[in-house]
Amino acid sequence: MSIIPSFFGGQRSSFPFASSLSASFPEFSRENYAFVNTKIDWKETPEAHVFQADLPGLKKEEVKVEIEDDRVLQISGERNVEKEEKNDKWHRVERSSGKFLRKFRLPENAKMDHVKACMENGVLTVTVPKVEVKKPDVKTIEISG
Repeated sequence: MSIIPSFFGGQRSSFPFASSLSASFPEFSRENYAFVNTKIDWKETPEAHVFQADLPGLKKEEVKVEIEDDRVLQISGERNVEKEEKNDKWHRVERSSGKFLRKFRLPENAKMDHVKACMENGVLTVTVPKVEVKKPDVKTIEISG
């Protein structure tokens, strides 16, 4: 029995939720499974919020990073379906294709106008600097007496 989920176009899956998932949500297909499969890490350092997404096989031109007015970081793109040739016989399809979209609400300490993104070796890194927290001025008062 194949372990390819039914929404990949393969045989029924050995995953217990796959058939109910595709029955309940017909929009889950091989073409847009990438939407739910895009993994993104978010870590906070003392200086910034850093997002890293594994996007193997994508070029930077196929990925879009946007900031919405209400402090929402949006990462989207599309992984194209490989063209099928007449004489090709597929034995397994595990790589996802289609559109993906992920949104993250950024905290108040994010510098929205200084966001930077770079892509290297299939990994997108988005860096959102944090507003420097101004430490209160402390004035020592001499005690008399």
